[in-house]
Amino acid sequence: MARIRVAVIGAGAAGLCAARHLAADPNRFEFKVFEQWGEVGGTWCYTEMTGTDQFGVPIHSSMYKNLKTNVPKEIMPFPDFPFHDTETSFVHHTDVLKYLKEYAKHYDLYKNIRLRTIVKKVSPTSTQNGKTTWSVVVEDVEGKEEEHLQFDAIMVCNGHYSVPYIPQIEDMEKFKGVTQHSKDYRSSDMYRNMRVVILGAASSGVDIAMEVSTVAVEIYLSHNLPDPLTCNLPPNVKQVPGIKSASSEGFTFMDDSKVEADALIYCTGYKFNFPFLTPECEVRIDGRRVMPLYKHLIHTEMPTMCFVGLPFQVLPFPLFHFQIQYFIKTLDGSITLPSKEEMDEETERDFQKRLAMDMPPTYAHKMGSLQWDYFGELADCLGLKRLPPVVRMVYDYVADRRKQDLMHYKTESYTLLDHGNFEKKEVSP
Repeated sequence: MARIRVAVIGAGAAGLCAARHLAADPNRFEFKVFEQWGEVGGTWCYTEMTGTDQFGVPIHSSMYKNLKTNVPKEIMPFPDFPFHDTETSFVHHTDVLKYLKEYAKHYDLYKNIRLRTIVKKVSPTSTQNGKTTWSVVVEDVEGKEEEHLQFDAIMVCNGHYSVPYIPQIEDMEKFKGVTQHSKDYRSSDMYRNMRVVILGAASSGVDIAMEVSTVAVEIYLSHNLPDPLTCNLPPNVKQVPGIKSASSEGFTFMDDSKVEADALIYCTGYKFNFPFLTPECEVRIDGRRVMPLYKHLIHTEMPTMCFVGLPFQVLPFPLFHFQIQYFIKTLDGSITLPSKEEMDEETERDFQKRLAMDMPPTYAHKMGSLQWDYFGELADCLGLKRLPPVVRMVYDYVADRRKQDLMHYKTESYTLLDHGNFEKKEVSP
């Protein structure tokens, strides 16, 4: 039987996980991972550079110098590859990159990865027996030589923290101060003695506000959350409503209060972006919703294409672990997908369920507490063990601790115990 040829786009955590599971069955799969950067790790590859690199390739990483994870390493890793020992549970980004490189080395993945290779174009070529094959054009980043390749399946693992979303603000062109998106934030140094508005109070907004507060005169944490954050904040961090308009000197907020400011940091998230897909791929992006995807993963019209890792507010590495194995099992015939109509109907039910939970359409792929049933459903389909209940216990506990004590929760360390519980202790900051 001919091996199934698979193209994996991206060698971040999702792409490495895809490679690990494809490599587990070399008699069934032949694959290549294409990575535009010079090393594996995706967004975990920190660089001082912003914009584009020396070859004109857009910088993918959104890491900043002092970033630490906001979930403990005990519940972060792939279920089949534990994290190395560290002194703290909330590890520095360099530890996550070390972990991913250890994973790649352990499973001998480098031989299947082409670094400094950008995917320029993906297009369907033919469909037989309901299965689409694919044409892929790649380019060597340094030499600029193009190569045309053929594959039986495409796994899109290019992440979704690389193309900033910047909202329109009335009269923003009048503002004379510094502006930056969190993607290009590297350290607080440039904000010393400034009055800084930070737009957005999700994870990156709050974490960057905490860091910049150590050097800035005043931080205005601007957001439209239904309720203000209740955790303790540094004394020079003030919560204000979302921005209504800008002026040369500062900003007016939705309650018509005004502040003078020297800088604005957009912590407003990212856009899904698949620039290599041709229109023939028939992938539609409506705000923060990618369609038509079954189980947030598989293209219902061309099910030999999948998009790994679109759901957010999740444990990402376990997400990749289950999604990837599910897709692979559909390729080798171990799992038979429903009809296109049935897949689309299930997808619509999932979307309507979210709307009924008062989630906006932009939350089409948001998980949060929904992730556990999603993981469990995929695990059951695969005949794999579900994540142990203690993983959710720690996840929920840490989420509560973050709300209660944002300034200190990362000084706590966790140990998962054999009897399905956990213990916590304080460690040095």
